[in-house]
Amino acid sequence: MRVYKFGGASVRNAAGIRNLVSIVGKASTDLVVVVSAMGKTTNALERVADFGYRRELEMAFRQLDDIRQYHYSVIDELSLRYHALLRDGIEAILQEIATLLRRQELPTDYDEYYDQIVSCGELISTQIVSCVLNEADITNVYLDMSKLLRTDATHRDAHVDMVLSENNLRKYIRNHPATCYVAQGYIGGTLSLSGGDMLRTTLGREGSDYSAAIVANLLDAESVTIWKDVPGVLNADPRLFDDTVLIPKLSYYDAVELAYSGAQVIHPKTIRPLENKKIPLYVRPFADATAEGSVICDTQERISNVPVYIWRKRQVLITIRPKDFSFVLEDSLNQIFSVIYKHHLKVSLIQSSAVTVSVCVDESRHVDEMIDDLKKKYSVTFNMGLSLLTIRGTTPEIVKKQTAGKTILLSQTTRRTARYVIREEQ
Repeated sequence: MRVYKFGGASVRNAAGIRNLVSIVGKASTDLVVVVSAMGKTTNALERVADFGYRRELEMAFRQLDDIRQYHYSVIDELSLRYHALLRDGIEAILQEIATLLRRQELPTDYDEYYDQIVSCGELISTQIVSCVLNEADITNVYLDMSKLLRTDATHRDAHVDMVLSENNLRKYIRNHPATCYVAQGYIGGTLSLSGGDMLRTTLGREGSDYSAAIVANLLDAESVTIWKDVPGVLNADPRLFDDTVLIPKLSYYDAVELAYSGAQVIHPKTIRPLENKKIPLYVRPFADATAEGSVICDTQERISNVPVYIWRKRQVLITIRPKDFSFVLEDSLNQIFSVIYKHHLKVSLIQSSAVTVSVCVDESRHVDEMIDDLKKKYSVTFNMGLSLLTIRGTTPEIVKKQTAGKTILLSQTTRRTARYVIREEQ
């Protein structure tokens, strides 16, 4: 058994879905095909959830209709035999969202509301992919991961119950034998507080890679392949650098370090379930299925002398000081991070001194709420619209070139890595 994961860019249109079918059709072993929402559907559904929760229903339904037309246009282009049946299945999912929008009483927990709406992108995309595979004579079994992947109730960043999920998944596959299974990335399910009913949960933004790794771990898969719109793991983002270099092999350690620094090619949580069972992860180009790409595996090799550049955009630098100039660092760190995690924010950098703690976090709708919480006990200053640059294999010449014309607000340097919080001058 192998796991193939296809991201939103890979299935954003009819041509991409046909290419997926071609790749799956050439596989020489049983597959679980994990699929993300198509294109930018997750972003669009986030807007639906935001409008709905603010009771701006006209805007919510307008956005929902845009989502409907986008998916229907892809289905029309695919010219499927069971076109009408597929549209009915997608319409049922969209009507579920519409029912949530019309509810008079909203849940007190926005994150729970968000998960019930935003998770629908993967439900739609997998219905389409499953149908197209069947029509190409690649018989497959559809897996509803909201019923099989059991999580806790931490909506928008749920934690997977590995034991219960393994039992669920293995039992279902045992009872539904096939050579190909189609599964949603990003989503799981938890029992509602009232008991009985299942609520969908999500595993964190860009969590489909993590889903693929979880499935591979639970099924003891031979490997995971993530099909991307890049040649493999590169030393820099090709949208920002012209002379990028492919890194053919990475250790799990290097991959985790790059992911947590902000490298977009792999989700940070993906590596651990694979490393635990020494399952290799291949990153291969969707546009050229014959290319080898990169492999992340159990190796002692380290990344070569090629410097690695990671730009993490849309950062907020927050500096926290005690109001009375007393700072017991250990106690304060616990309190500060409990506030950060309460608002579902991810720390990308931390630096402390005798009287201050500075953290860099991704911009999100929760940042203002977190800052207001921190101000109840601390003095807080912050800068928004920043970038975090991480350079591995740095030299003074590289630093000078990459930071020219920019203001460095904070820097950290180790033997191999330099990190800079930067404000780019207008």
